[in-house]
Amino acid sequence: MTTYLFRKVAMLPIMLLAVSLLIFSAVRLLPGDPARVMAGPQATQEAVNDMHERLGLGRPFLVQYQVFLSGALRGDLGESLHSKLPVTQDIAERLPYTAALALTSYLFAMLVGLSTGIFAAIYRGSLFDHLAMILAIIGASIANFWLALMALTLFSVDLGWLPLLGAESWKSYILPSVTLGVLPAALIARMTRASMLENIHQDFVRTARAKGLGSRAVYLRHTLRNALIPIVTIVGLNFGGLLGGAVITETVFNWPGIGRLLVDAVRFRDYAVIQGVTLLTVVIVVSINVLVDLLLSAIDPRIRFS
Repeated sequence: MTTYLFRKVAMLPIMLLAVSLLIFSAVRLLPGDPARVMAGPQATQEAVNDMHERLGLGRPFLVQYQVFLSGALRGDLGESLHSKLPVTQDIAERLPYTAALALTSYLFAMLVGLSTGIFAAIYRGSLFDHLAMILAIIGASIANFWLALMALTLFSVDLGWLPLLGAESWKSYILPSVTLGVLPAALIARMTRASMLENIHQDFVRTARAKGLGSRAVYLRHTLRNALIPIVTIVGLNFGGLLGGAVITETVFNWPGIGRLLVDAVRFRDYAVIQGVTLLTVVIVVSINVLVDLLLSAIDPRIRFS
């Protein structure tokens, strides 16, 4: 286990170095001149050239990347062109809102997805099973922004039950969390049902029944435990998709998280914020995937030996 853990953790710096170079290169391909945006529409060419010099945009590409990388290693992601604040301060102010939204969304997805998948497998072929799988297909296919707009129109504008925009109270979390959690809930429900059905007729389940165990113990202690591997995999892989969906959801609900910060940064050609937010998102997603790998190897030792 120690060798497996060391190998996984040792790959992290290499992956992050490659991703940071990719992000830095992609940001430089964005259309528009940040020096022109920062200097203002009425600025002279001389003022724009001075801004170029201040931002270091005239330096060779590799020199700019070296400056960015050394700063990132020290925790310095530069200064926002728009807010004039350090990027780390902008991110620190917005990150708790996105973290809270991601947590509530995943709690919703796990609760709905796991319970729906388990009951659909137990009552296979019933009306509940068919209805649950139809809803799961709709949930996996529906566009995130369309669902957000429909939820806002119905529950905030027409019925007036929930706040329209922003993050002012606990009620503000309901619509964004459900909107963001629908897709992972649908995927978890389908995977849980399929994995439960695959294990429910195995010999160890028949043995457990022969020993006189009750249905609850057979399903939860034996079947679900052995069905967890693909479920944990899909939960880990979907975390990156959830953060991607947060960009759209936060924009629609005017949520003050890092997703909306990223959208505003793209609009203002704010290189430093785009790089900082994207790099942080990649670090989170890569770390979650490594944790999922370690969790899978703990659940099933055959994974680390293979």
